[in-house]
Amino acid sequence: MDVFDDDAEPFDLKDDADAADDDYDDDDDIEDASEDDVDLVVALYREDGKPTAVPMDFDLANDLEELIRQLTRLPGDSGADGWVSINGEFFVICRVRGRTVEVLLSDVTAANDWPIARDVVDYLGVELPDDDDEPTPLGDLEMYAASGIRAFELEAIATDYDEDSDELLHRIAERLKVADEFERAAEAFDD
Repeated sequence: MDVFDDDAEPFDLKDDADAADDDYDDDDDIEDASEDDVDLVVALYREDGKPTAVPMDFDLANDLEELIRQLTRLPGDSGADGWVSINGEFFVICRVRGRTVEVLLSDVTAANDWPIARDVVDYLGVELPDDDDEPTPLGDLEMYAASGIRAFELEAIATDYDEDSDELLHRIAERLKVADEFERAAEAFDD
């Protein structure tokens, strides 16, 4: 019995690779934020009830999955939060509580230009914004409701697009009564 079909059409692996390249979207190839682009990457958590904030590696500003992984390793009483600010343009907050992960992106349009913003959009299973879409927050605006910041208040802070994103995070830190810890970690991040 002959296992080869003499009438079968020949195929070229190179053609298949070219077709795969045609399917690849050049827009998916966005550059990582450089050290100069990253304003801060800070983790906040409570240890023995005391608020703690520590600077984290700037590379985490490009990879939500790795940021989540690193946050799970911190000794927080009830998990940890990661705060990232990029280029004064937008921020990402990631809360990790056991298996529960909540994320907030202050400006969904940042997903067209920055890897971590794209990661948030992917994580939440949302379509990428069009180039002409208006800036708007994406994610869990209720994440700090139990700590006294209601969704509409967090949204008001996130949508103050005239202010630098690291300053907006400072406002959130003030509302959470962790401003001093946050400032020390933010300053240490710059060193």
